[in-house]
Amino acid sequence: MEKIVVDTSIIIDGEITKLIESGNLKDCEIIIPVAVLDELQSQASQSKDYGFIGLEEIKKIRELVQKNNIALRFEGERPSMDDIKLARHGRIDAIIKDIAKKNNATFYTADYVQALVAQAEGVKTSYSKPQVKVDGLEFEKYFDAQTMSIHLKEGAKPVAKRGKPGVFSLVELDDKILGKEYLEEITTEILEASRVNRTGVIEISKPGALVVQFRDFRVVITHLPFSNSYEITITHPLVKLSLEQYNISEKLMQRLTDSAEGILVAGAPGSGKSTLASSIADFYSKKGKIVKTFESPRDLQVDEKITQYTHLDGSFENAADILLLVRPDYTIFDEVRRYHDFRVFSDLRLAGVGMVGVVHANAPLDAIQRFIGKVELGMIPHILDTVVYVKAGQISKVYELEFKVKVPTGMTEQDLARPVIEVRNFENHTLEYEIYTYGEENIVIPISKEAKSGGIERLAESKIKDVIKRFDSNAEIEILSNNSIRVKVDKDSIPSLIGRGGSTINELEKNLGIHIDVEPKTESDGRNEWFEMSESGNNLILEVDEDKSGMNADVYVRDKHLLSTRVGKRGRIIIAKRSTLGKRMINAVMSKDDIKVMVRD
Repeated sequence: MEKIVVDTSIIIDGEITKLIESGNLKDCEIIIPVAVLDELQSQASQSKDYGFIGLEEIKKIRELVQKNNIALRFEGERPSMDDIKLARHGRIDAIIKDIAKKNNATFYTADYVQALVAQAEGVKTSYSKPQVKVDGLEFEKYFDAQTMSIHLKEGAKPVAKRGKPGVFSLVELDDKILGKEYLEEITTEILEASRVNRTGVIEISKPGALVVQFRDFRVVITHLPFSNSYEITITHPLVKLSLEQYNISEKLMQRLTDSAEGILVAGAPGSGKSTLASSIADFYSKKGKIVKTFESPRDLQVDEKITQYTHLDGSFENAADILLLVRPDYTIFDEVRRYHDFRVFSDLRLAGVGMVGVVHANAPLDAIQRFIGKVELGMIPHILDTVVYVKAGQISKVYELEFKVKVPTGMTEQDLARPVIEVRNFENHTLEYEIYTYGEENIVIPISKEAKSGGIERLAESKIKDVIKRFDSNAEIEILSNNSIRVKVDKDSIPSLIGRGGSTINELEKNLGIHIDVEPKTESDGRNEWFEMSESGNNLILEVDEDKSGMNADVYVRDKHLLSTRVGKRGRIIIAKRSTLGKRMINAVMSKDDIKVMVRD
């Protein structure tokens, strides 16, 4: 009786099943190495699709051999830990071939490299070239010239988004309710076609989630344990535009050509950001620039001259090290989203690489604000110079950033000058926003005609309250005019607010650029709150009654105002140890100073 030893590849491809069903295999003994079973079990335990497919095939083989008088047995020992560690280097494959040698059996494989190695070792080999469907896959029937994406979900009807960015509708594709088996067949088709003709790449593989870039289709597959049911989402770019096809002014085109090197392309999901980024990449490539991309998944539709990079060893930071050795003129960073993405973008830009980043944002300013807190505020204008906002597939607004040291708009005293980031409308150079540091916080202020005429519109009311409440935690502030406010405080607080000879109030008026009227008030709504202090990592936690969550709170040390904030979830006020306020709190605790927390509605 002929003996046959099979490897993982020929089981997953289903070739052994087909040979048995067609009658080409009979009167033989099929030997499945235990190492093959373990490998499939390992993949299935990690919720990888190949593992489930392979185990299902073994079940089919067991059913078929009983009907066709074929012997089936498992042989060999389970792979050791060393074998598993060296699996990528061929250790498991070597174990399988050794079983074929031991039994003087024919080695059946669908892996061309495996077949060559086995033949080189003198093992009788049968190489079965997999017959995989690579064109006209099942999912492609749902696409037409107007389809942006299809959404196939277990237990639901197939639907598609049709139209164009910003103007699309959700339509049903069929009345049939989709089953899990049908979606698994679509997944198998895509994976097999990707492996055979190398037109597809597995970009992300996690338990319950798989992302495949198949030709110009981006395939996202989710199932348990990540999602509660099996779902396939496939997106497809409708058009590829050149930069000249956009409604771009001559001024902006000149900017992109000559001086823009820190560009953000922003917009809501589906607005056409990536399409514009692809157009910019091709534009620079045609200008004779070396252009690379950072993507995960790699789905930008770019010219063949442009190399598309993804994570290196799971990190864009590692990829950035290689990128600098390649010396590109421009890098298109698609989907700058995580904290480390912003840092990598900034590092590459400061290293002299021209950067084009794609960012999700609901408004042009939101794209800039996403950099605040991730890099030093003063470095942002050196990283970004142009922000292009895309809406419904067209360029809706363009901002330019400038860095100046000046008195912020609306303030009057020269000694209030500080570094200011000006955000201007690119086309008419109108100042629309200013970003600067006030106290210990970053302030983003819209500039209007009213704001330019006085200080009140320039300073957030909460910031004025922070200053006044150092003297009375329950001060009431009323805006009287563009340059004047009325402050009501407890009678006991008036002397400290006014100061000797009016020195304190004069200093406050000078710093805030406004006139302050001081009046006594009869009652204070603030309550001295019981609290517990604890440490957690790098934070100090002041914990009050959980019912006070969301209320305003002031923290005092020796009756001197330290902090105004809101009580967070579970009644917690969190202060970073390394901050100035945190250090003052630590010193107060060490000195056993009196600490009070005042809570108010």
